[in-house]
Amino acid sequence: MNTRFPLAAAALAAVAALTAPILTAPAAHAGDVAGRFDYYVLALSWSPSWCATDGQGRNEPQCDPRRRTGFVVHGLWPQYERGWPANCATPERDPSRRESQAMADVMGSGGLAWYQWQKHGRCSGLSAQGYYQAVRDAAAAVTIPPVFRMLPRDVRLPAPVVEDAFIAVNPAMVRDGITVTCDGGRVDEVRICLTRDLQPRACAPDSRRDCRAPMLMEAPG
Repeated sequence: MNTRFPLAAAALAAVAALTAPILTAPAAHAGDVAGRFDYYVLALSWSPSWCATDGQGRNEPQCDPRRRTGFVVHGLWPQYERGWPANCATPERDPSRRESQAMADVMGSGGLAWYQWQKHGRCSGLSAQGYYQAVRDAAAAVTIPPVFRMLPRDVRLPAPVVEDAFIAVNPAMVRDGITVTCDGGRVDEVRICLTRDLQPRACAPDSRRDCRAPMLMEAPG
């Protein structure tokens, strides 16, 4: 296990020099049962990429250049060992607007929090309050590499360098437990696989890195 760290350190050094796996299985069909799943994926979205594409013109707070927002939580997704549930029926009540809006500090907006509850949180088997707390706990369990919290300028990085940077500051994370996705040649998300009690684990085989060439990682702001 210690053999990882020289590589991780080299990756961090590469990032510093530059700055000075998608889930491919189909979603399960109707009949998904809330609380029946194998593990979670914590999806961390790189805000500059989202703001340059999907977020354009929406006046979302996370796209305010004065905030210099980097990674935010896109979602905490229940997964099967192959595929994933979605839009499960649940006896739990939906969150209030206030409860969803209170998640904006980690998810960028209350609207995203609400959508994630509807599509993914309902499948967790948790209450809305419990799911939102799990999102916070999962986010708190992952350290964002300092270089990505203070990225001073745009860089192009291959996926393994981004992954190594995360592994270097999260020693319990395993190589097969993290994947980077891209969209239009930009870093899109970092996806981290977690057990049901939010401990690092390997992703199932249907997790695939979809980015081969170096990706643009735009600096926040």
